Amino acid sequence: MDRMLYVAMTGARQILHAQSLNNQNLANVSTTGFRRDLAAFNSQPVVGEGLPTRVYAMAERAGVDTTPGQISTTGRELDVAVDGEGWIGVQAPDGKAAYTRAGDLRLTTNGMLTTGTGLPVLGNSGPIAIPPADKIAIGNDGTISIVPQGGQSATLVEVDRIRLVKSDSRQLEKDRFGLMRQQNGQPAPQDASVRLVAGALEGSNVNTADALVNMIGLARQFELQIKMMNTASDNASATNQLLRLE
Repeated sequence: MDRMLYVAMTGARQILHAQSLNNQNLANVSTTGFRRDLAAFNSQPVVGEGLPTRVYAMAERAGVDTTPGQISTTGRELDVAVDGEGWIGVQAPDGKAAYTRAGDLRLTTNGMLTTGTGLPVLGNSGPIAIPPADKIAIGNDGTISIVPQGGQSATLVEVDRIRLVKSDSRQLEKDRFGLMRQQNGQPAPQDASVRLVAGALEGSNVNTADALVNMIGLARQFELQIKMMNTASDNASATNQLLRLE
């Protein structure tokens, strides 16, 4: 009886965890460059004294869906979208290199190039700083060129190049900041084959309809686990009643 109750109890708890991941995906359906989290359920034996006769359910983040999102044209000179595979290098809040697909770039008052969330964009030798300019152009290879303030409009000066990397999606994981990093902790190598689309942004790859259907399915699974717990309780009560009759 306790086996049934334990499995149902842990199953209900882990379904709530999977539901939270699904809700997180839904909340970011409009977030630029967001990558959908995937969840999976595993059966794990309970290790302890005696034989491993008990099993519990465990939900874990199985990975990240790296399917590209839809690219929309904005016409803004600092907006870029990664075309196909690849990532934009940024400096995470902990100071280490991380990667994103969010190309809604901004310039701070000090000339630092950042993402829309304020993360410094990395170049050839660290965070990119752009001097005062009348015009900024970002090439398909990530090269940043400017027309210096007061300079001739036909004169473009190259100032840096956005760090573009490519890595096996199976070697990447999402950190607590929502950024991608290599599982081995090492920075991903730059890849000259990665291309950008200037004046465009890539949307989230969350499918709203699929996420809503998944939410309903998880809710029904949770109800089933609760019914199993109630059934286990009823069976235990019936067994105790029979024992008292003896």
